Amino acid sequence: MRRSRLHTPKPHARPGETPDFSYLELSPAGVAPRPDINVRVRDINGLAYELIRVLDDEHRAVGPWNPHLDPSELQVGLRHMMLTRAFDDRMQRMQRSGKISFYMRSLGEEAVAVAQCMALRPTDMLFPAYRQQGLYVVRGRPLVDLMCQLLSNTRDMCKGRQLPVMYHWREGNIFSISGNLTTQFPQAVGWAMAAAIKGQDDIAASWIGEGSSAEADFHHAMLFASVYRAPVILNVVNNQWAISTFQGFAGGEHRSFAARGPGFGMAGLRVDGNDFLAVYAATQWAAERARMGAGATIMELVTYRAAAHSTSDDPSRYRPKDDYDRWPLGDPVERLKNHLIAIGEWSEDRHAALAAELDEHVTQSWRQAVTYGTLTEPPRLDPHLMFADVFKHMPEHLKKQEAQLHAELAGE
Repeated sequence: MRRSRLHTPKPHARPGETPDFSYLELSPAGVAPRPDINVRVRDINGLAYELIRVLDDEHRAVGPWNPHLDPSELQVGLRHMMLTRAFDDRMQRMQRSGKISFYMRSLGEEAVAVAQCMALRPTDMLFPAYRQQGLYVVRGRPLVDLMCQLLSNTRDMCKGRQLPVMYHWREGNIFSISGNLTTQFPQAVGWAMAAAIKGQDDIAASWIGEGSSAEADFHHAMLFASVYRAPVILNVVNNQWAISTFQGFAGGEHRSFAARGPGFGMAGLRVDGNDFLAVYAATQWAAERARMGAGATIMELVTYRAAAHSTSDDPSRYRPKDDYDRWPLGDPVERLKNHLIAIGEWSEDRHAALAAELDEHVTQSWRQAVTYGTLTEPPRLDPHLMFADVFKHMPEHLKKQEAQLHAELAGE
């Protein structure tokens, strides 16, 4: 008699081994059908397993998901992705040189935030995780503001109360990033439900990593979004790794993450997350579906985390060093660049010139940011800020503590 055995998911390659992405179920570009936005969920279950792709191996835009964007819009998207990458690169170097304490790059995932944000309206509410800095770039927040948060200086939007990269922007409709995984999913659904109750035309969108889908908040959000047809897009960024844990541990070994949508009665799309055009088109479809009252969509964006999870992580301890070089879906910046070149709307010289321009912009932004204070040099945040923004009416014990602080500072 055969006894049952506990199954433990395993990554397909470890350090020192040849990268192996044979577990991915890829589809040729242009093959996935594009249904009407009011289609019944039961009629599009296949899109939770198919991979929506637009750019083919010859850098052409093919198939029904081609959003037919004007070349100027594509150039804007390319610029946003390149600026996000240039900002990331500089902040990584600043952390390594001790100028900031912590950082998380989005290298290889830039199309996710940039293409999706461009496909949404400025009034739509965004609930990001910590690898969607491209949202701020698209909506026009100055890099200086982001840098000041990383420095916890006198212009820190979070007033020194948050871990670096945990930005927020009320005026730009971008909700606070939480270090507790997946809290933003039910928050996004709740905001979307409120918008529907108020009769607004705006929707919400939220992002988590595939590892975070193992959290209970994921299922709470899915249930409420499905039952109440909340106008929300719930994005699972499947970059294959949750810190050092392979995506199979979150349930990606047996079914796609998008397939969880139909299980809740919700549309599910599996999208090539490194294909700018595919990400834009799928987001546009899901947004239109949400606005017309047809319900929420869960979108799995298949991509790869090219860099470490954070500056505290060493990916060489758990995966091959050259894995991203062999990632079959390529690099999002290179793919869009090559598409623009293929249609005669870009060139290598223009690309190099833009890269130099953006590097200089990042440099000048950093020079401005440090004038507001650094980790070691003044000016510094007012310590009295720790008593603000918590209570509408400050309780007596905090008034006493603030007075004590004032006296101690006066006696220095």
